[in-house]
Amino acid sequence: MTAGLNPQQREAVEYRGQALLIVAGAGSGKTRVLTHRIASLIDGREAWPSQILAITFTNKAAAEMRERVEALLGEAAGGMWISTFHSACVRILRREAEVIGLSSTFTIYDSADQRTILKRIIKELDADTLGFTPASAQAKISKLKNELSDVETYARNVNTNDPNDVMFLEIFRQYTRRLRDASALDFDDLISETVYLFRAFPRVAALYQRRFRHILVDEYQDTNHAQYALIRELTRPVEPDVVAELDEHGVLVRGMTDATGAIPGASLTVVGDSDQSIYAFRGADIRNIVEFERDFPGAKVVLLEQNYRSTQNILSAANAVISNNFDRKDKKLWTADGDGDKITGYTGYSAHDEAQFVADEIEALHRAGVAYRDIAVFYRTNAQTRALEEIFVRSALPYRVVGGTKFYERAEIKDAMAYLIAVANPLDELAIRRILNTPKRGIGPATETAIASFAEQNDLSFRQAMRAADGLGLGPKVTKAILDLANLLDAAAAMLVPSQKGIDEGTNEGASKVSDVLAFLIEGSKLVETLRTSRDPQDETRAENVEELLAQTKDFDRENPGASLVDFLTQVSLVAAADELDDASGTVSLMTLHTAKGLEYHAVFLTGIEEGLLPHQMSASEPGGPAEERRLFYVGITRARKRLYLSLAMSRAQFGEVSVAMPSRYLQEIPDELIDWKQSPGMATSRGGTQPRALNARRGGFGGGAGGG
Repeated sequence: MTAGLNPQQREAVEYRGQALLIVAGAGSGKTRVLTHRIASLIDGREAWPSQILAITFTNKAAAEMRERVEALLGEAAGGMWISTFHSACVRILRREAEVIGLSSTFTIYDSADQRTILKRIIKELDADTLGFTPASAQAKISKLKNELSDVETYARNVNTNDPNDVMFLEIFRQYTRRLRDASALDFDDLISETVYLFRAFPRVAALYQRRFRHILVDEYQDTNHAQYALIRELTRPVEPDVVAELDEHGVLVRGMTDATGAIPGASLTVVGDSDQSIYAFRGADIRNIVEFERDFPGAKVVLLEQNYRSTQNILSAANAVISNNFDRKDKKLWTADGDGDKITGYTGYSAHDEAQFVADEIEALHRAGVAYRDIAVFYRTNAQTRALEEIFVRSALPYRVVGGTKFYERAEIKDAMAYLIAVANPLDELAIRRILNTPKRGIGPATETAIASFAEQNDLSFRQAMRAADGLGLGPKVTKAILDLANLLDAAAAMLVPSQKGIDEGTNEGASKVSDVLAFLIEGSKLVETLRTSRDPQDETRAENVEELLAQTKDFDRENPGASLVDFLTQVSLVAAADELDDASGTVSLMTLHTAKGLEYHAVFLTGIEEGLLPHQMSASEPGGPAEERRLFYVGITRARKRLYLSLAMSRAQFGEVSVAMPSRYLQEIPDELIDWKQSPGMATSRGGTQPRALNARRGGFGGGAGGG
């Protein structure tokens, strides 16, 4: 299992202590190390596949890891849990839902669903007069949940003299209640509720602590406090009294206990690189990796420094930049593959001039045989794409902006999904209200309010109130429309009931397939038919998108025989934005530096390397801000395999005003001999035309003072 590994990789694969930190530099083969470590545990009969839990941050990374382990072991790999944090937690929560008073068919709300609920709450409370917006409330709630702070915790610490604090508490309280009433969880709940479950119910936690004997976590530097807490709970030993309780309930514990009668904690392997910690704004806590040895005394640390991606010139630039950050494990990336081409630097007069340089160089690369799909352009903020897109369109360069509207975020897909959610979870008022008048059936906002009021007065769910539409005193036409929709949803729900044999055996046998239920709903609601007969030319595309969703449910049914509608909805909920990098073979990719993490390209253009953009003006003055921005620059540099271009403009239009731009402080950290500077035609330069004048001015003005920040 260690053939073809370098000495450090082999050491990481073969180590068998309780805690292992693999500090994996960019491009150092960390996925290979993780997969070989898993395979060696199983192959050496040190663990059953079902005793292994491997956690990644994206579905794509999880799928790749699973494929690689299966390639090494074949069928012996079945039964492992290789998944994202969210997927693992959903699996646990669906199994244990009743313990914490949830339905196992709970809905998972995405950020758009959250904003819809918060918009209603803010409107009802007139909280907008205090400056609250759905986005600001959502961000604060998310931050609190990632810190494992619930409504009651927040209420204990609220400043009752601050009207904003008091109002936020009420927003948070109502938001929490509405999710509970709808039997729904948001993404942050998936992890925080699992931590709560384990802490409140030690016997439930023990089932998973006993099961998973080897836990492996990828991208550990990106974990937030809640994810860190989850890992701590899973790796705790099972105390003797809880072991005795498990034994009483018929759970096998023989042969698993130590001399004290406890089941020892699972072994923990984490892989990460503090130099690539760039998600502090999402709650990622760099201390989780920096303080790993304090949290797990006696932990082994293995450094992976040999790089299999980039040329030495690119790596030397990355090493030079990141060495200016403090509080990090020192490592120097190196490669056996030679120096390669120098980095190309360019200073344009303006953003358009810079964009023209990028377009010209891409054309030259393409003529030299580099495919468009192997070229990427990175920038710090989305606003920077305008000049690039303008020039690319003018130059007829095929491109795509990564992070556009994703398939499952399109309105018509969310409509069709809302029908399925309303069938799977009758308590989900958000889904039902979304489809109440979609497509149009004459049920307006006043009617919607009447149903909601009737439900509240009679202690009914929204769905139950719809079934009682006859008693609402509405007109016959609108009453029929409400009852027709309620009957359609009830009929679809009836299709999901398994046969008596399925019920007896606890399987889904006899239940209709997901694709049949969706087809029934599409036909009954006239969703596609309405789009097809619309005069809006875009509606034909929308109809095709709904049909594409139907095709996806057919694929799901084929690939997952016996799976339920809830299984399908769970899978869709967990398709993260970062996983949407589909294969766009003939296009140049434009994306932010944050999106670029984990990707690699033959040629990379890093644009806008200027003060105010990189480091960003919002971060430059914050504690730790310049250090985090430097890590972002480092991540961008290390995405390039063969060619790296660094560009900036002398002036840039921001907020409608043109201002003089200064080269980023990070540029002066790269040794002169690594960069070949190109200029705009006729630009005045010094030092024999090798560097932009502004950079020389910075070197004179700043000396060497570009420290850790």
